[in-house]
Amino acid sequence: MPGTEIARKQHALGGAAGLAVLALALAYRFFPGLLHVEPQVPPQVATTSPVQRAPTPNWVAVRAPPAATTAPPPDTAPRDAAGTSLEDAVRMGPPAPTTKLIAALLKRARAAEQQGNVFEPKDGNAIALYRQVLAEDPANDEAADGLDRIAGALRDWTLAAIDRADEATAQRNLAAFGEIPHEDAELKALRERVATLHKIMPLLTHAATLLKSGNATAPPEDNALVAYRKVLELDPENRLADAGLAQIERTYLDHALGAAAQDDFAGADAALAQAATIRPGSRELLETRARIDGIRRQRAESVLAQARSALDAGNADLAEQLARRAQTVSPDLNGLDDFATRLRNARLYASFKPGQVIRDRYLDIAGEAPSIVVVPTGEFVMGSPADEVGHADSEEPQRRVRIDAGFALGRTEVTVGEFGEFVRAEKYATDAEKLGTSATYDEASGRIADRRGISWRDDYRGERAAPTLPVVHVSWNDAHAYLQWLSQHTGKHYRLPSEAEFEYAVRAGSAARYPWGDGNPEKALGNFTGEGDRSPSKRSWSQAFPHYSDGFWGPAPVRSFPANAFGLFDVDGNVSEWTEDCWHDNYVRAPRDSNAWVNPGCERHVVRGGSWGSDPLQVRSAFRIAAPAETRSARVGFRVARDL
Repeated sequence: MPGTEIARKQHALGGAAGLAVLALALAYRFFPGLLHVEPQVPPQVATTSPVQRAPTPNWVAVRAPPAATTAPPPDTAPRDAAGTSLEDAVRMGPPAPTTKLIAALLKRARAAEQQGNVFEPKDGNAIALYRQVLAEDPANDEAADGLDRIAGALRDWTLAAIDRADEATAQRNLAAFGEIPHEDAELKALRERVATLHKIMPLLTHAATLLKSGNATAPPEDNALVAYRKVLELDPENRLADAGLAQIERTYLDHALGAAAQDDFAGADAALAQAATIRPGSRELLETRARIDGIRRQRAESVLAQARSALDAGNADLAEQLARRAQTVSPDLNGLDDFATRLRNARLYASFKPGQVIRDRYLDIAGEAPSIVVVPTGEFVMGSPADEVGHADSEEPQRRVRIDAGFALGRTEVTVGEFGEFVRAEKYATDAEKLGTSATYDEASGRIADRRGISWRDDYRGERAAPTLPVVHVSWNDAHAYLQWLSQHTGKHYRLPSEAEFEYAVRAGSAARYPWGDGNPEKALGNFTGEGDRSPSKRSWSQAFPHYSDGFWGPAPVRSFPANAFGLFDVDGNVSEWTEDCWHDNYVRAPRDSNAWVNPGCERHVVRGGSWGSDPLQVRSAFRIAAPAETRSARVGFRVARDL
């Protein structure tokens, strides 16, 4: 505003140059009783308007209360005469005398201000009366403060009128603001806002009409949404336009909530997407989205709980349907991944987990079946390449095989003790017992040859075997009889592993020549023919792994060596093992899954895995050999497989 403060200071200082004036000022300021004049106490200054002055009266002559200020107030703190320094006293000089006229005008001005008579009556309103005071006394602080308060109020009332699109009131307040002391920049800004209001009033009126008639977003070129956006292009802070957009937004938000309540989350998402185009990032949009997300999670959790119950009841198909529904409702729901794994395990592994150890109890007799471990599904290349050392034509052509059905495999070969339970229960006679012979190791000659009087009770030398040794001298027929007995007493389907399952288990993820790699074993990994192994009479192997010794000549007790990556013991080494497959000279037309390759009436079956007496080339992962179903040998045993 114009320099009223500077004018007051100049007036106070004018003509005050002299010691007499200084003395009079000091005496008057600090000893007013000597001159029989009461010093005038500055009025207490406080404000609710943007410019802090005296307490703002409750003006009722205007239609709306002033809006909250955002402008910082000037420094208008009251002056405390008691604390005035000598320097300040010289600068300020004596206060201007107050005449009866000025006092009367100020009294009327204060009364008019408190009564809200800012504009009316013409000669008795607060603005006019404060102006009269300043005309008589240009340095009068109270009058100047009064006009400052009113100016601040007028500014805020103008802005409030603009916000509610009251152009007439805005124009009146603006005109009054321009007639009293003001900042030129403030006046310019207010005029621009009022001019903009004049331009947008027709748009606001049209938008309100369209919204009331239901044309919020249609037709495309003439709807309330388009009109309100045009208003905001001209006046980005227009509250009525923003409120109109909020009303349109609310329609979509309510639709989204209604759709979510009906489990129509696709519809809810569509409505939220529409709302997001109206007021992107609005608080109402974010709150509604969060609320729907909560409904979504709650519903998805309920559906997922139903899926778990269905899976527990053995209904994997229903469980999968429910899990998909839960994922559709809430794609990032906690627990979906875990349930998917559980469902996969249920389909592949009958709710078991890969690597899980199982031991089935007999249903009708005392005891339990051999320990088995769940083998993970996967795929591998079966057979050997032509350039592999030891390669045979029967090991080709190589092919990729998919193990897509979960199964469990015996952790060890079937032991003498386990097979004995079956023999005693069934009073079973093995082929070795019925045919009278089996191939055993002769220490004197160092050869394997048929010997009479040998049975499953004997070890590789024909002597009584320990219960923890793998059973030998059993034929393919004997193995099948044992597996049928297990199936009968456990209620589970026990069988021999297929040739593909066996090689998959031997490799356990390896594609090398041997399960451990392409070279010789560097530590005791299994019961193989090693250069350092010695028979009871100190015989050694003519073909053996160099620099290797496992400490056994003949089969070792099961679990004497570390298990492989699938948790299986001695899949390669110790004893060779029967598989279900019929013998075929090569893999032409062989299955590409885990099923056994069988032909009705076949007489020879596949034996896999190296033994305690195998040439190192026979320990290769791809090695296979044929044997008649009645073959009995000190180097051949078997392990169980079970469907899940």
